[in-house]
Amino acid sequence: MAHIYLSGDNNESKIGNFMADSIHGRRPESFPPGICKGIMLHRAIDTFTDSHPVFRQTTKRLHARYHHYAGVIADVYYDHFLAKNWHRYHPEPLEKFAADFYQLLTDNFAVLAEQTQQMVPHMIRNNWLVGNAHLEGIAKTLAQIDRRTGNKSGMTDAIEELQEFYTEFEQEFTTFFEDIRAYAAQKIAEL
Repeated sequence: MAHIYLSGDNNESKIGNFMADSIHGRRPESFPPGICKGIMLHRAIDTFTDSHPVFRQTTKRLHARYHHYAGVIADVYYDHFLAKNWHRYHPEPLEKFAADFYQLLTDNFAVLAEQTQQMVPHMIRNNWLVGNAHLEGIAKTLAQIDRRTGNKSGMTDAIEELQEFYTEFEQEFTTFFEDIRAYAAQKIAEL
């Protein structure tokens, strides 16, 4: 969710940023320029995020139990806090933003990476973006990711840490998100 938001108003960049994790074996340059820009932005955001001290603080709290999945879990938590506090970051209601994004994906389905094409119908049907605002939606997301790892990650249980350290995680998100918003805006100008 944050990747979509951080793309700004450029629809091609939103598409590229959203599907960047599904680009395996294809060079970003094989996509239209705007989508390529979104893929490059996604990668820059990931690099910035992984090295940010506040994000690392969040993952440190999760590492003992979830090991290398701690970063994925932190991403899910941060998407929750973005959705929950959407009104602070975007003038448009989350429901409209999500509906418009789903329509954008539908209208551009042919250009999406195959893995993204397989995911989009489930995303739309279950309204993942709006669901992120609620703990029940986050619990479902964590369980889905856990299933994709063959239940090796234990992420289904990560809802417990979210509830236990909710205030701390939300404060970390708020601090981090100001930094990532500024970084993404700068990166968009550079790309």
